[in-house]
Amino acid sequence: MDSKVKPAAGTQTTCPYCGVGCGVTATPFEVTGDERHPANQGRLCVKGSALHETLVPSGRLLKPRIAGEDRSWPEALAAVSSAIRDAVAQHGPGSVAFYLSGQLLTEDYFVANKLAKGFIGTPHVDTNSRLCMSAAVAAQKRAFGEDCVPGCYEDLELADLLVLAGSNAAWAHPVLYQRMQASQRAGRRVVVIDPRRTATAELADLHLKLKPGTDTVLFNGLLVWLRQHEATDQSYIAEHCSGFAETLVCAQEVAPSVTSVAAQCDLDEDDVERFYRWYADTPRTVTAFSQGINQAVTGTDKCNAIINCHLATGRVGQPGASLSR
Repeated sequence: MDSKVKPAAGTQTTCPYCGVGCGVTATPFEVTGDERHPANQGRLCVKGSALHETLVPSGRLLKPRIAGEDRSWPEALAAVSSAIRDAVAQHGPGSVAFYLSGQLLTEDYFVANKLAKGFIGTPHVDTNSRLCMSAAVAAQKRAFGEDCVPGCYEDLELADLLVLAGSNAAWAHPVLYQRMQASQRAGRRVVVIDPRRTATAELADLHLKLKPGTDTVLFNGLLVWLRQHEATDQSYIAEHCSGFAETLVCAQEVAPSVTSVAAQCDLDEDDVERFYRWYADTPRTVTAFSQGINQAVTGTDKCNAIINCHLATGRVGQPGASLSR
């Protein structure tokens, strides 16, 4: 980090709009990017740069309301606490549930969970963030034993092959997309896997417009192809993985060949072969997947199919060679 960069006047905080977590410097009149923040390094998308516009009085809820009428804070707190107390007395702690926002900060989650689980005694605490990432969480617990993401933002810039699966980063995570664009260099390739041609596909050297729902087939086929072409890391598998033989058998049943994969995914065989060859030949590969993978009935299996390919090649937790979600 450049020690010569001086922090701007204002309050240093975090943009709440998406999962990138951009640092911002907020004043009453404008919001600017925090040049010292590792996520965005001063960049902001249109959502972050317009944060201050949400603070105008028009349309904001400035007072508590009960039954559609403005009330004082003591009245509102008394009404809520009374309702919770009555529910617990009549039906038990489990009758109370908390639904939180994904835009809260970690400290806010901590306090809410302490109130719900520690004080009231209800286990029913959920957020929209769990809904959007539950498939990835389940897949990572299945693969690694815990919900962990073994990559970081810098990997997106270090990778020689960047695979974007089910991700329209240009719209959903504009600042990260800007970092991907800025890191374009000779020899670097980008593969976009998405049935639609989105703005993100403009970055692609290869766009695989596969049949919706066939991501698992594509990545199971990749695993089989890697093993057939001796492109797996057998020492890494022996030291760090279990169940590889069984996983390979299952993958072969789903996607035994490039021809089968191409037919099931409605892709050209040459494009599938090209993707598989690039993946095998590029040690520094990052696969970034998003809601196009997660938000599916088989989302967990899709995530695991991606993770398995990285485990089979030892591309986990290495600079420019890992997974990101």
